[in-house]
Amino acid sequence: MVTQITQGIKISVMTTFEGTYFKNHAMHFAFSYHITIENHSKDSVQLMARHWEIFDALNDLETVDGEGVVGKKPVLKPGEIYTYSSGCLLRAPFGTMQGYFTMINFTSTKSFEVIIPPFKLSAPFALN
Repeated sequence: MVTQITQGIKISVMTTFEGTYFKNHAMHFAFSYHITIENHSKDSVQLMARHWEIFDALNDLETVDGEGVVGKKPVLKPGEIYTYSSGCLLRAPFGTMQGYFTMINFTSTKSFEVIIPPFKLSAPFALN
């Protein structure tokens, strides 16, 4: 598990290799990731958007931007935790992801970015 705290918001990530799939006449490697967001600040915040940079060992880069996470824009009061799971397909058996969440602080009404720490995606059979 990797963790990062930005302005009192703690992000923790765990990953799982899910298997191989054929898509568009090519082998792909499926990974799930489980993200826990903890509000250790004194203010309520809302997750508004996400930005991902997904790299695979073949030097492919995919950038993903979107509203919320898994169709939601969760509000976290001080001390609250929100967890969700999602996934991605890579063309290589290993890679990395990193990014940030854009959040709004309800007290200051300002938006800020919360770092999602880089994390590895690796199929167990691909490791030495």
